[in-house]
Amino acid sequence: MKLFVFGLGYSALRYVATLPAGVAVAGTVRTHEKARMLTQRAIEAFVFDGGERDEDVAASLREANVVLASAPPAADGDPALARYGADIAASPALRAIVYLSTIAVYGDCGGARIDETALLRPTSERGRARVSAEDAWRRVATTAGASLASLRLAGIYGPGRNVLVKLREGSARRIVKPAQTFNRIHVDDIAAAIAGVVGRRADGDFNIADDEPAPPQDVIAYAAALLGLPPPPEEDFATADMTAIARSFYSDNKRIDNTKMKRDLGVALAFPSYREGLSALAAAGE
Repeated sequence: MKLFVFGLGYSALRYVATLPAGVAVAGTVRTHEKARMLTQRAIEAFVFDGGERDEDVAASLREANVVLASAPPAADGDPALARYGADIAASPALRAIVYLSTIAVYGDCGGARIDETALLRPTSERGRARVSAEDAWRRVATTAGASLASLRLAGIYGPGRNVLVKLREGSARRIVKPAQTFNRIHVDDIAAAIAGVVGRRADGDFNIADDEPAPPQDVIAYAAALLGLPPPPEEDFATADMTAIARSFYSDNKRIDNTKMKRDLGVALAFPSYREGLSALAAAGE
C-alpha cells in the first residue's frame, strides 16, 4: 500500500506511526525543515503551502492507493484540491480517501445529542469551509471511483497538546458558560479511526468523538487535581476577556453520538472520556 497525506501534522503522523513496515508514505508539509526531518524517517515529504502545483507531488499521487487529507481548507477552498484535484480524480491506483473534517459542520445544536444524520448548519467560517470541502472531496472521490470517509473530529488532544500542558504553563482558564459541553478525542483514537476506515474501505460521514461530552471547566479541574495544583478561578463567559476566535468555540453547543464510529469502523476507544485520557498523559509525565 502507498499512502499520500496532505498535511503531515499532529493527527496524521500519529496514524503513520502505527503503520506496519512496507507501507510507503508520502505527503506534504509547510516547511523545508520538517520535510528534511520526515525524509530521515523514510517518509517522502514535499513542501506545499497552497501555492504552485508540483509535478513531483502529482507523480507521487498517481501511485497512491489511499489519500489522507489532513490539512484545513483556506477561505477560498481546499488548496490540495485546487492544485491536485484533477490528479487525484484520475489516479489509477486510488482506492480510498479519508478526509479529516470537524464537528463544527453541525453548528449550534442547543446542547442536543446528534449523530451523522443531523443537518449541517455551521455557525462559523471554519465550519462552513469544512462543509464545502467535504462536498468537494466527495465529488473527486466519485470521479475517481474511490470511497470517501469524512471523519468529523471533536476537540483533539494528546501528548504535548492538552490541558495539563496549559496548566503547567499557567495559560489554562476555566471559562464557565451555563450548560455548555464539548466532546473531545484523543489523537490515538483518531489514528484508530483512520485505520478502521482504511481497513474496511468505509464510505460516509463519521463522528470521531469520545463517549462523554463535558463542561470545559470540569475538565480543567480534573487535570489540576491530577497535577496537585489548585484549579484556575472560574470566569463568567459573558464577561471574560477572550479573543474572537476563542469566544467563537463557545457558540456551538452539542453532544456527539459516536455509535456509527464504533459500529462501522470497529473503534474501541482507548480513552472513552477525558478522565482516562488525561490520567494516562499525567502518568506519562505530562
